[in-house]
Amino acid sequence: MFEASGSRDAAAIAAKQKLAADFKRKGILTALFSGLCYGFYTAFMTMGMSKGPWIDWYGANKAGLSAFAITYLLGALGAALTDSCSAFWAVLIAFLRGKLGDFFRCLKTKPGLVMVVGALIGGPFASTCYVIGLQKAGSIVVPISALCPAIGAILARFWFKQELNARMMLGIAICFGASFMIAYPTLGGDAPEGMFLGIVFGFLAALGWGFEGCVCGYGTALIDSEVGITIRQVTSGLSNFIILVPLFGMISGGGNTSAIVSEAFSDGSSVVWFVCAGLAAYGAFMFWYKGNSMCGAALGMSCNGTFSFWGPFCCWIVLGVIGGLDGWAIAPISWVAAVVMVIGIFTIALNPLDLLKGKEN
Repeated sequence: MFEASGSRDAAAIAAKQKLAADFKRKGILTALFSGLCYGFYTAFMTMGMSKGPWIDWYGANKAGLSAFAITYLLGALGAALTDSCSAFWAVLIAFLRGKLGDFFRCLKTKPGLVMVVGALIGGPFASTCYVIGLQKAGSIVVPISALCPAIGAILARFWFKQELNARMMLGIAICFGASFMIAYPTLGGDAPEGMFLGIVFGFLAALGWGFEGCVCGYGTALIDSEVGITIRQVTSGLSNFIILVPLFGMISGGGNTSAIVSEAFSDGSSVVWFVCAGLAAYGAFMFWYKGNSMCGAALGMSCNGTFSFWGPFCCWIVLGVIGGLDGWAIAPISWVAAVVMVIGIFTIALNPLDLLKGKEN
């Protein structure tokens, strides 16, 4: 009888371990899919900013816009359009799934407010820096912005006293080494104008998303992922339009900010791409949040960091191959650096020896 009881206990433990392993595996696949969505979000948004009135704004005559307006106002507007479209998708999906009431209730809670704070940094600040970087330096900004897991690990060490051991420091060093490989071609005299500035904004985007990853880790532990992404995207979209776009419009001294915003919203040839970018952005952040809750924040954030590869790849396919736009071919060193970046990200998240032990078991 005791042998039978022990056998049942062992079988129950084995079944529980299998369920936990399957759940973690699904979480990893979910987080990896978020990286792919992020690549398409980047490509679709950039395609939208190369259509309709955007051609004139970024064209030879600049449509009478100042250099400040072209760099910052248009960057904020592109981010605002994408995040607003993403907020629309998030609210629509929450409504269809009966979670819209949870969205309003969570806004009044501490975890909901934490999500709002994270969204303000990851949205208006990081997203706008990302768009400006893309417009200035192209798709090489994508793997640079993928430094966010490394930056998140550093911030978590100082703010939350989380572990930062030798292996994680090695992974961080690998990531920064990969970013140097990407930036190295711009150090020469033949670098395109504005590329170095674009790379700087890529680093700023990584800083903002690293901060968001730390802060929102608390919120996502207590809030449903679909509700959390709705809070994130609504906050980001509204704050972009209410804060950044008017602010940059006033600084640029242009009295035509309202006309620019209206034209950007009413142009069908470009808006359709922003709608696609918004859906991809919804998937990128929602699957990131969901993957974090299933496999852990460190591993989930690292899996999402594979957009350092998917971003340039999707831009090359959508913009270069399908769209026929010049300048989206990726230099060999950038491809290599993107792969090195992925290796560094996973080194931060987990010990390679643990994977070998898992296979042996």
